[in-house]
Amino acid sequence: MNKSVIALLGFSCLGSLALASIALADPVNETLTIDGEEMITVAPAPTEPPGHVFEQVESGWLYREAETRATQMDSFENPGMLNVERGEEIWNTVDGAAGKSCATCHEDASETMAGVGANYPKWNAKAGKPFNLELQVDACRTENMQAEPYKFDAQDQKDLVTFIRHQSLGEPVDIDLAEGEMMSWWEKGKERYYLRTGQLDLSCASCHESANGKYIRADHLSQGQTNGFPTYRFNTGGMVSLHNRFRGCVRDTRAEMPKAFSDELMALEVYTAWRGQGLSVETPAVRQ
Repeated sequence: MNKSVIALLGFSCLGSLALASIALADPVNETLTIDGEEMITVAPAPTEPPGHVFEQVESGWLYREAETRATQMDSFENPGMLNVERGEEIWNTVDGAAGKSCATCHEDASETMAGVGANYPKWNAKAGKPFNLELQVDACRTENMQAEPYKFDAQDQKDLVTFIRHQSLGEPVDIDLAEGEMMSWWEKGKERYYLRTGQLDLSCASCHESANGKYIRADHLSQGQTNGFPTYRFNTGGMVSLHNRFRGCVRDTRAEMPKAFSDELMALEVYTAWRGQGLSVETPAVRQ
């Protein structure tokens, strides 16, 4: 790329960050209630392992515009609930040579999946790595249903994971770093979180720590918590998976995007899940 173009890109980013430095707004002090249940949108930051930069963790909902917040509070208005309904259909649909559906083994998801999504990613001893819900679903499909794994971000994958995660609505995020080698993945995830990449030389922390609470153009920068994923985003008009969001952020730094479910992004998912421990699962959250 032409050096002048690179310089222009750098100047554009620095200019945006300069604007962010003079446009500061606190998150709202409101209560998120969904279907009569109050969500935990502010919680003490986890203290183990030590080193969390914030004293308290805050849901991204608190940083959104009033219309967006209201949409998430109303399950009839939340467009992501259509994906939850479609995910329930997939849950009950037979697929694969074994003639099974998810419900064949797990029956009523409202009972068997209650709280499950709040504890992912989890250590998978057989694979020797952390699994998120997408990888666990694919393992069930290939090993138990004798069906093909989903391609990354296939609509059925997003809808099914949204449905499963929704069964933990309101449950606080709580991952077990004592399982297997989760701590080593936490450490790799932390390193990736602070790694500056791309032509714009930005890390996750550049926006979600250094510029937290500030504005870049119309975007009020939150702490970047992941408790609402998969999330419905108005700017894309659909559900967005966590690894899609990770890859999009890396793309925006003008860096090469890692593959979904790569080791570096799985480590990042472990670390970011830990950063938001104590916040309620909000899936499907609504963002702008």
